[in-house]
Amino acid sequence: MAAEEVELPADVATIGDVMTWLKARGPEFANAFERSEVIRAAIDQSHVRHDAKIGGAREIAFFPPVTGG
Repeated sequence: MAAEEVELPADVATIGDVMTWLKARGPEFANAFERSEVIRAAIDQSHVRHDAKIGGAREIAFFPPVTGG
């Protein structure tokens, strides 16, 4: 599992803002977050909506859709 520590700009306040900021970091990120509406997110190991505030978060995680069989 990939992990990265980043310093977010002050105007990034929600999970949705983080996704938008990450998309702008390059083509790999833009591709990964292309369909952000289907990506689940968690703040400090609790699932949250995309409008959740990130203030005070120690960890933010994203979960792409998966299929199983």
